[in-house]
Amino acid sequence: MTDEAIVELYWDRKEQAIKETEVKYERYLMKISYNILSDMEDSRENVNDTYLKAWNSMPPQKPAILSTYLGKINRQGAIDIYRKKTSKKRNGTEYESCLEELEESLADENSVESSVDAMLLSKTLNEYLHTLPPTKRNVFIGRYFYMDSMKDIAGYTGMSEQNVKNILHRTRGELREYLLKEGFVL
Repeated sequence: MTDEAIVELYWDRKEQAIKETEVKYERYLMKISYNILSDMEDSRENVNDTYLKAWNSMPPQKPAILSTYLGKINRQGAIDIYRKKTSKKRNGTEYESCLEELEESLADENSVESSVDAMLLSKTLNEYLHTLPPTKRNVFIGRYFYMDSMKDIAGYTGMSEQNVKNILHRTRGELREYLLKEGFVL
């Protein structure tokens, strides 16, 4: 079933929308959740919450790209669950690894939130990502949006893990320089 047809089911308030969403996107959503949470039960709960949030948000929302819309809801839900469960504990998840890697490029969360409007930072990050060649952008997004492991990224890009690590290291450095050039205090 097409995304447009699934969205129409949501708008028509037909429960079939959730079933079709599950058939088409369950693996995708579970991967995002598990990469952040490293727990199958919590991931399953988050995916189910994603279906409910999608149900409650359509209408009025009418996403053009359903996978992105669901992925964003799912990712934020997983991060919220992660924060509640860990309360500053280090668990060695891909999410935690990604945060540690980005610490060298970005200031801590409280400093960024207190000194920079989140919308401006988001816009600047998106602008930066559009300056990257497709391969570097895919590696960066795979790691820091989908929280994929280095091994997974190497697998779907056809690169070695070391090459992925090198690209991420250089890209984080370039991101830091870009943000400084744009006037962000890090």
